[in-house]
Amino acid sequence: MGKSSIPLLGFMLLCCSAFVTEATYLKYKDPKQPLGARIRDLMSRMTLAEKIGQMVQIERSVATADVMKKYYIGSVLSGGGSVPAEKASAETWVKMVNYLQKGSLSTRLGIPMIYGIDAVHGHNNVYNATIFPHNVGLGVTRQRNGPKSSYMSIRDPQLIKKIGDATALEVRATGIPYAFAPCIAVCRDPRWGRCYESYSEDHKIVQAMTEIIPGLQGDLPANSKMGVPFVAGKKKVAACAKHYVGDGGTTKGINENNTVIDYHGLLSIHMPAYYNSISKGVATVMISYSSWNGKKMHANHELVTGFLKNKLKFRGFVISDWQGIDRITSPPHANYSYSVQAGVSAGIDMIMVPYNFTDFIDDLTYQVKKNIIPMSRIDDAVQRILRVKFVMGLFEDPLADLSLANQLGSQEHRELAREAVRKSLVLLKNGESADKPLLPLPKKAKMVLVAGSHADNLGYQCGGWTIIWQGLGGNNLTTGTTVLNAVKNTVDLTTKVVYNENPDAKFLKSNKFSYAIVVVGEPPYAETFGDSLNLTISEPGPSTISNVCGAVKCVVVVISGRPVVIQPYLAQIDAIMAAWLPGTEGQGVADVLFGDYGFTGKLARTWFKTVDQLPMNVGDAHYDPLFPFGFGLTTKPTKGN
Repeated sequence: MGKSSIPLLGFMLLCCSAFVTEATYLKYKDPKQPLGARIRDLMSRMTLAEKIGQMVQIERSVATADVMKKYYIGSVLSGGGSVPAEKASAETWVKMVNYLQKGSLSTRLGIPMIYGIDAVHGHNNVYNATIFPHNVGLGVTRQRNGPKSSYMSIRDPQLIKKIGDATALEVRATGIPYAFAPCIAVCRDPRWGRCYESYSEDHKIVQAMTEIIPGLQGDLPANSKMGVPFVAGKKKVAACAKHYVGDGGTTKGINENNTVIDYHGLLSIHMPAYYNSISKGVATVMISYSSWNGKKMHANHELVTGFLKNKLKFRGFVISDWQGIDRITSPPHANYSYSVQAGVSAGIDMIMVPYNFTDFIDDLTYQVKKNIIPMSRIDDAVQRILRVKFVMGLFEDPLADLSLANQLGSQEHRELAREAVRKSLVLLKNGESADKPLLPLPKKAKMVLVAGSHADNLGYQCGGWTIIWQGLGGNNLTTGTTVLNAVKNTVDLTTKVVYNENPDAKFLKSNKFSYAIVVVGEPPYAETFGDSLNLTISEPGPSTISNVCGAVKCVVVVISGRPVVIQPYLAQIDAIMAAWLPGTEGQGVADVLFGDYGFTGKLARTWFKTVDQLPMNVGDAHYDPLFPFGFGLTTKPTKGN
């Protein structure tokens, strides 16, 4: 009796073990299973509450592990300037993201959340990150294809891709796997406050610049199906093409306003870069606040579902902008139930709520239960969200670590940003004639004046979307090199550099300067706060130009997010260059000013004479610019300067 009980016990344990193994095997958690099978298996297990939770993106400030668990929240974001602590380290970011992720993993099905952030010119919310030039500058880095062609191909196809790669590494260094970039708007009017987020007024340049997507996400495998999202592992991030569609074409450049254009115009100017983005496997697309011929894009079923999803075969997920569905009505949030119905029915899959998430969950749940919104629409949204999460490996590696912490603001990335600055500079005037150029400047001179409100101001150099949403003036927001310090780093040891932000006539007369560098431009701004009808250089910039350039040979460096009014000052300026919003690596400006590298940039935007001409784009019948699209003087590097 005793001898036979041991084999019997073993048999029973074996059966029990097999039962437990079978019971705990979850197909959706098996990476060896096909993607479609994993999605179907997980969907079959999900309740309505779990599905709707996946469609919700909430702001970091209202997110807790308990909230993630209780409401099955699918995504969290940091809005502009939303950080876990002032000057937070990579470790602080990683701890915060993992804390929230553990809340998601503790749910019944353990579906990981996806954390998103605006990384629109590097990892721009994070202290000590590399801040690259804004897109308006990156669009300049190209050359003409032929003398009769308006198409501008990028000079170094790898530059924009390398920037995407560096940005992905820095975003991942903080534990974040999703970047709301790139902005592929085609800005047709520089009065728009987001024009610096656009690469060009020419859709062909914007199309070429979608090469940043494989930089962010990784190169799409050769056998990939059209429209299927792709993210190549833990050193890459999910990208987001935005803002769909026509955001850069609004009347008078008014932010979030109405783009009046026929269907052919919409498809030929504002849509092409979306073809390229989808063909490169972009994971997500963000909808624009703007309207097309009076119809809010957040409520436009024809373009979101009919065109983007059905015609272009986009298989990733569609995300709203910040409180985007609220703004379907005017005033915003006036009829939230309608906004929920219109936005979700249009085909938006994930809603950037970002605060009042219980209102959204309750409203959407009610509308599904009352058959106002069909279950098929919910299933489409959740399938797309899960597809992205599976593809990027979040189920296998949901928690971040510190293995990439040394990538944040690395010297390699700063050198890349410096290169991008050099290639984004456009020389508009160089001396009174070609045989008497002022640039490149000599490094060896008795005394040099550096002046202007933007000469020693890292925040102005970086512009909006830097550390905080609107950007910030001064030198304390992050680490980098101002133009003034770049000049000091570059000139000969015997050259005396004098800095005076706004020198008067007496000061200028009492000093004998060899030449002056005047750095002026716009203050930082973002979105609607940047809308402008006058596009002027901010005070005291004009008076600084007049005072200095009237007394000393001068080069003016314009730091701005778009072309600004400069025609009244041109006659008294010896040389002038557009530096756009170069970011933290101001040394790139001095590299070219002093001839270590030559000027190569060509305008990706038309430079107007007066704002009365706007909108004015290359190819227009009334085209009469101060500097035409594609213009840019060149210089050659000098040795032994």
